[in-house]
Amino acid sequence: MVRRYKRTLAAFFIVTDALLGAAAFLAAYLLRFSSGVIPITKGIPPFQQYLLVAPFVGLLVPVAYYFQGLYSLRRNRSRVDDFFTVFVGSIVAVVLGIVTTLYFQAYYMPDALKDRGAFEVSQIVWAIFLALNVAFTFLSRELVRQTLERRWRAGIGLKRILIVGAGELGRLVADKIIEHRELGYHIVGFVDDRAERDHLGYRGLPLLGTAAQTDEICQRENVDHIYIALPLEHHHRMLEVIEAAAKNLVDVKIVPDLLQFIALRARIEDMDGVPIINLNDVPLQGLSAMAKRTLDVACSAILLAVLALPLAAVALIIRLTSKGPVLYRQERMSLDGSPFTVYKFRSMYDDAEAATGPVWAGDADPRTTPVGRCLRRFDIDELPQLFNVLRGDMSLVGPRPERPYFVEQFKHRFPYYMLRHKVKSGITGWAQVNGWRGNTSIEKRIEFDLYYIENWSLSLDMKILWLTLVRGLGLFKQAPTQ
Repeated sequence: MVRRYKRTLAAFFIVTDALLGAAAFLAAYLLRFSSGVIPITKGIPPFQQYLLVAPFVGLLVPVAYYFQGLYSLRRNRSRVDDFFTVFVGSIVAVVLGIVTTLYFQAYYMPDALKDRGAFEVSQIVWAIFLALNVAFTFLSRELVRQTLERRWRAGIGLKRILIVGAGELGRLVADKIIEHRELGYHIVGFVDDRAERDHLGYRGLPLLGTAAQTDEICQRENVDHIYIALPLEHHHRMLEVIEAAAKNLVDVKIVPDLLQFIALRARIEDMDGVPIINLNDVPLQGLSAMAKRTLDVACSAILLAVLALPLAAVALIIRLTSKGPVLYRQERMSLDGSPFTVYKFRSMYDDAEAATGPVWAGDADPRTTPVGRCLRRFDIDELPQLFNVLRGDMSLVGPRPERPYFVEQFKHRFPYYMLRHKVKSGITGWAQVNGWRGNTSIEKRIEFDLYYIENWSLSLDMKILWLTLVRGLGLFKQAPTQ
């Protein structure tokens, strides 16, 4: 039911996004050439020309949104996250629109239409379209969300849920359903064999009876869906619950008792009809990985070109103020635990670890040079890692890479620590922009890193890069968030 509901809602959004995209494109033409607000210097192209391109732009919008994960309908995203996702998706749609229209006009358009500029679109129109499309999409989703929530708060269209199993797993299912009231579910109660002894429920939800009474309870409570959340040792009860559900035409969902093994989002795979549970699914694969790599290459190349003179000046200052190499090379671990050499501007005296061996650097570390303290304060010492990004060793955004010496210790002390290496390490990350950087709690850094891996999107990367500029470059330090 959840999947069917999400597919229906996603299909609705795809259609409305396409229509609103085309409408935003035509509205951008009218604002540009008919409003009189922006001066016109090169004449007014015919409206029919833009009317011809509008359906194509409307199709590009849901394609761009699809690659941003807008149709996955994750309900734990905040409005800020939704806005960033819509904004980045709209930028992708604009880039695709510009590239495709220029390519089509150059190679596939008949000469008669080419001379008339049939597929030429004003750059100002694209800019206005970007703003309008973001506004139209965000407001339409907000309207749908509020409409559905008002209906469900009024008790209209609610699906009645019965949870089989009142233990830890069943209570977790109840918590999730209660947290996501936008799904339109109403829990009627629990079924559990301990109802023979007591009828204490959970969060105000009653314990209605035992598993053997499921048939009667389904009829009495008009149950629409059953969630079976039994521990492994009680799965013998599952067959009688499924049989009772079949008699009453009730949909059955089974929640596997494997949550203690799941650190990242689990996903059901199909192998020729055999369901397989992938316990640690990573969204950063395939086209998503290609998109992230494209962003890394483009941004790192541009930044290296723009910062070439400042980086050279920093290198010269380091050379003149202390003995030793300008760059500090150190082995770190990245994707799949593979080692690589990371580059940093040297901020400590040469051979700083000769006597101590690998140790954590503190805020007032005596091994740090005066210039190095300034570099570390503003994270300038990390900028040579743009070369690592360009080479493919790292990404702009991801869990910070750690030295193999410390990785070997942490993987035995902290569960799921090695899952940080399911993606490439990064210059900045979700943990760092939330204040968990340097010599802070390893557990919290793991928690934030795993959240990033599980919820990755280009819009989340853009959000982290923006927060890095605001918080991470020493402009002001962010206190750790919980």
